[in-house]
Amino acid sequence: MIAARFGETNGVDLRPHGPGRGLRRWLKPPGPGKADSLLEPVLISTLVVALAEIGDRTQLLAIVLATRFRRPIPIILGILAATLANHGLAAAVGYLVGDFLKGRWFQYVVAASFFATAAWTLIPDKDDDLPKETSHFGVFFTTLFTFFVVEMGDKTQIATVALAARFHQILLVAVGTTLGMMAANIPAVLLGEAATRVVPLKWVRIGAALVFVGLGVWTLVEAMRG
Repeated sequence: MIAARFGETNGVDLRPHGPGRGLRRWLKPPGPGKADSLLEPVLISTLVVALAEIGDRTQLLAIVLATRFRRPIPIILGILAATLANHGLAAAVGYLVGDFLKGRWFQYVVAASFFATAAWTLIPDKDDDLPKETSHFGVFFTTLFTFFVVEMGDKTQIATVALAARFHQILLVAVGTTLGMMAANIPAVLLGEAATRVVPLKWVRIGAALVFVGLGVWTLVEAMRG
């Protein structure tokens, strides 16, 4: 009777299986007593993406939208919604790739992706590829749509995929990268171009590149030990 209540009877596991259980496993954070495991992917993802986003084309888009509409609240909410959707999808892709392609060679690929992103981060973005015209929808939906589209294939999205594969987490990585995006873009919306002039972008890009290199080395060392 007691065993049945906990999902087992005479050694037979009666707990539910199937896709539902798998999805819960993907999204489930580490259990009690594992605070370090809980915070590590969130903090690292936040730091990495916050640095990579400074001077990025999506931050330039945030400044363009803020200058055009001068309505910071719906712009910030639109950026938040777009980032949650985009990075949630990216983290899911990274998790699934990491789930199917396990082993030392896959860790080498993840490490290489961090090194490649570090090099990419050193290249300044321009606003040439940003939308020149905004839609006739409201400020929130215009921001949501344009930000989601511009973020596709951007280095912060690629970094989210790599981070999710590295930590094998969807929820925690998506939360961390979203926090990083908001930390970089809220000041850009509120302060405009002045937000990107507080610290020289050259040094910010170098700092972000060094963080990506550090992640690559960390992943590479773990792969070699394995």
